[in-house]
Amino acid sequence: MIKDRIGMPSRGTQPWLRGALLALSLWPAIALAADPEPPPDDTAAPENWAVHGQSTLLFQYHPGFGSSVPTGPQSLDSGRRGDETLDATIYAGLRLWSGAEFWINPEADQGFGLQNTLGIAGFTSGEAYKVGQTDPYYRMARAFIRQTIGLGGGTEKVDPDQNVLGGMRDNNRVVITFGKLSVTDIFDINTYAHDPRADFMNWSLIDSGAFDYAADSWGFTYGAAVEWYQDWWTLRAGLFDLSATPNSEHLDLRPGQQFEAVVEAEERHTIFGQPGKLKVLLYVNRGLMTRLSTFTQIVAATGVAPTLASLRHLNDRPGGALNLEQSLTSDLGMFARLSMADGRYETFDFTDIDQSAAVGLSMKGARWGRDDDVAGAAFVVNEISRDRLNFFRAGGLGLLVGDGLGQPGSYGPEQIFETYYNVAATKWLNVTVDYQLVNHPAYNAGRGPVHVFGFRLHAQI
Repeated sequence: MIKDRIGMPSRGTQPWLRGALLALSLWPAIALAADPEPPPDDTAAPENWAVHGQSTLLFQYHPGFGSSVPTGPQSLDSGRRGDETLDATIYAGLRLWSGAEFWINPEADQGFGLQNTLGIAGFTSGEAYKVGQTDPYYRMARAFIRQTIGLGGGTEKVDPDQNVLGGMRDNNRVVITFGKLSVTDIFDINTYAHDPRADFMNWSLIDSGAFDYAADSWGFTYGAAVEWYQDWWTLRAGLFDLSATPNSEHLDLRPGQQFEAVVEAEERHTIFGQPGKLKVLLYVNRGLMTRLSTFTQIVAATGVAPTLASLRHLNDRPGGALNLEQSLTSDLGMFARLSMADGRYETFDFTDIDQSAAVGLSMKGARWGRDDDVAGAAFVVNEISRDRLNFFRAGGLGLLVGDGLGQPGSYGPEQIFETYYNVAATKWLNVTVDYQLVNHPAYNAGRGPVHVFGFRLHAQI
């Protein structure tokens, strides 16, 4: 776990304001490079290059909440607290040859999640990384090549977008992607709940909670994926680098040493004239990880907590997820996710969840004359295995949670409700208000409930 994330007050201009000024300073360059006018609907000529950009400011606040147990090393502070994150990204793409695209995503980030992204397994902000800094800093979020091989079956128009060059493509196709990217750029996608810059914010709603996908502390990794689109179905498979140690800033780049293998099958259907998708995902993480019961047994025998590094051996941690999206009417859709993973071992790169179930609704604002507005509401329940519960009670610390020795004294599944309203203020600016209720944060029935209020500004071109 990254321990150097405490934000200290800065001198002069407030850090969030400096970050905002930095983000705004990128827009003139982005706007000059990008075509300000979208191509006509009937344009089929492929784009040869493109530049897009986005910037997102997300602020969250929770008032004080009740707690009958002491605050632990990775507990959410029971006092009132507010934190913000801000990022700005450039999406620059170039067509290398027929069907091939190269993209880079340089990004500037600043800020912290609530309690430095600790204290809730289903964390409240998908814009909050496990590394935070008071001052803006730069990194290369993505750098990848995508090759599309047409297989016929008719053609479809591809609209220009972030990391997508406009043009035409075959309905049946093979897509190969490799480089630096996020596993969830390709796997576990859901139309209604997947983008913390546009829809829900909670980690266990935008992704399957028990999908421990390979990633560094910012959510990215190196790897490759192959997708085969055919008629009403798609098959996907990928191989990605795990972090060097669980929850690390650094990836293990040694070939075949620590990795994640993931496969996903998708079927597309129509029910009463409305489209939907069902996806089945399976994965296995092979890496150096601790068997949780070993830690618990040593503490029981000696009264001393060993370091997790001293107990790590090469192990396999499998898991799986079901992911459903279904349009109900032209402006109303629903989604549901079920996921589970082997609860005997350390969580490697995502968060401390062994079973998760989520369901939600998303509605566009056409019914009240706001066609581009979106409202959503969802509920998720997260749970952990008996081995992980005993590990926490023995004083073990997970990726995000750990209330200390003896806690949680009374176990309770994390129960999270989230609702948001996204206002399309202009063609390029969206404003979102969000509310989350978190019951039993960190699986501790002696803490909470926590009320989290969010505000998001998102601009993109």
